[in-house]
Amino acid sequence: MNPDELATAFEQHRPRLRAVAYRMLGNPDDADDALQEAWLRLNRTGDAEIDNLAAWLTTVTGRICLDMLRSRSTRREAPLPSGLPDDPGPELPHDDAPDPAQEAELADVVGLAMQIVLQSLDPAERLAFVLHDLFAVPYEQIAPVLGRSVAASRQLASRGRRRVQSGAAAQDAAGAGSRTAAETRTDRQVVEAFLTASRTGDLAGLLAVLAPDVVLRADQSAVETAAASADKGAPLLAREVRGAAAVAESFRGRAGGAVPALVGGSVGFTWAPGGTPRAVFAVVVHDGRIASVDLVGDPAAIAVLGVELLG
Repeated sequence: MNPDELATAFEQHRPRLRAVAYRMLGNPDDADDALQEAWLRLNRTGDAEIDNLAAWLTTVTGRICLDMLRSRSTRREAPLPSGLPDDPGPELPHDDAPDPAQEAELADVVGLAMQIVLQSLDPAERLAFVLHDLFAVPYEQIAPVLGRSVAASRQLASRGRRRVQSGAAAQDAAGAGSRTAAETRTDRQVVEAFLTASRTGDLAGLLAVLAPDVVLRADQSAVETAAASADKGAPLLAREVRGAAAVAESFRGRAGGAVPALVGGSVGFTWAPGGTPRAVFAVVVHDGRIASVDLVGDPAAIAVLGVELLG
């Protein structure tokens, strides 16, 4: 192919590759960076020795994402939004050979809850699970990316699958950002201080426990639930709020009914009238301050997360 034809071919595969990268990395900007690197590698390599361009691009993108995940080993990842910005809601395929357009969007079906759980898998487990279970990539293609045997790749995917299905990946992931007992106690103290300040309308108290660049994100179900239940103490929220001042105002005097909870094994909080979680807040605490809050209101997503009220 000439350069223009190669670029056109790459663009045809972009939606699927971006969905793969987003599910691996959990961040649209990082996903775009991964795709840019994949394009540069394709441009340098050309297609002369590539028998299956789709498979080659998926493999290369997976390897790039794996390298990016491993480079994050010194810092804790934050929960992210429930889908690619401005992307339409996908439809689940109903046969064994999904339409390519549906397959490209398949990862977004699982939403924010899945993304939170995926963050607790180690990079190799995440790649094996995402490529095989969400994008139907055969283990024979996954193994070279991981540098493992086909059998080992299958085992990694199986391990990731069990943790995702249990909704408790954050509790037992091996070395993938798990919180120590001391960190969990600190997280709970921060969350409780946040809730106390919210209930009392203490703006200074809220700002004291929020990171300056804190981000609050909510799925559509959560926004609708909060709006319908505002008179019962649920906070009124937008889909995304950025910055400590704005997030503090979003919660000021509005979390009267919220209680601390374990969300996927990490400390967060929930609005749970009658003991049943209706809105769940997954929290990331970094350096003693809340760095991000992800609000989940979809009942199916809440069930995946696994929520345990803390007394």
